[in-house]
Amino acid sequence: MPPVNEQPTDPRAVSARILRWKQGAPAQAADDSLAREEPLEIRVRGEAVAVTMRTPGHDEELALGFLLSEGVIAGPSDVLEIAPCQQGEAALHGNVLSVFLAPKAGVDLAKLRRNVYASSSCGLCGKASIESVHAHFPPLAKRGPLAAAERLLQLPGRLQAEQETFDKTGGLHAAGLFDADGKLLTLREDVGRHNAVDKVLGRSMLDGTLPLEDRMLMVSGRASFEILQKALAGRVPVVCAVSAPSSLAVEFAQESGQTLVGFLRGDTFNVYSHPERIMGHGG
Repeated sequence: MPPVNEQPTDPRAVSARILRWKQGAPAQAADDSLAREEPLEIRVRGEAVAVTMRTPGHDEELALGFLLSEGVIAGPSDVLEIAPCQQGEAALHGNVLSVFLAPKAGVDLAKLRRNVYASSSCGLCGKASIESVHAHFPPLAKRGPLAAAERLLQLPGRLQAEQETFDKTGGLHAAGLFDADGKLLTLREDVGRHNAVDKVLGRSMLDGTLPLEDRMLMVSGRASFEILQKALAGRVPVVCAVSAPSSLAVEFAQESGQTLVGFLRGDTFNVYSHPERIMGHGG
């Protein structure tokens, strides 16, 4: 069978020759689209601080969102330049991104690498994780009404309608930023749900719209602790997910003053924390 080939019409997907099988019928050769997955190494001041598996595209946004959620930067003024590495094999493959910080942006690179490793390997858990995040990002104080329940019901359909690569591959997660009226402002897709959120945050930073105190974040799949952490870094008050939240995500949302909505599909959803932001929820 021929190897996976490049699909130039969409940098986030590749084409592959497959055998499609159906019970009671002969197998047939067919062309299929796969979600592209490649590593991205993020370097700060010349040192590698993280490697994430991601779908290529919007890499600058991904790096900015990641550094924001890790507490390394607070805004675009902390960054002088973001550029692909121009040395060795990194320049050839384009999967290494160098972030040049302003002198005023003090960062402990050793601590950053430890935090990233601990996060990816579950080195912290429960209360310790929540306290660690709150050291960088305090809980949200403003908790007034923000959006009508009927608006929330519209979010999954609007998100899915704009997922171009998902329609081709079925293999990408999405994160969408909405205003209180349910208007989609930014959508990003990636093989990693957390990467999609980082890209949304990075785009918001580049647009100068942080903090996102009157916005809603919608993610495909489930809501994890990491998604809530990143949303808090951007000061997003409402986080919605198509599927279930984890127990730690619920605990974090409760203590962070965030409204967490899960199982948002069809005409139903569950509110796990701070329902006061949702008008007409019947609670």
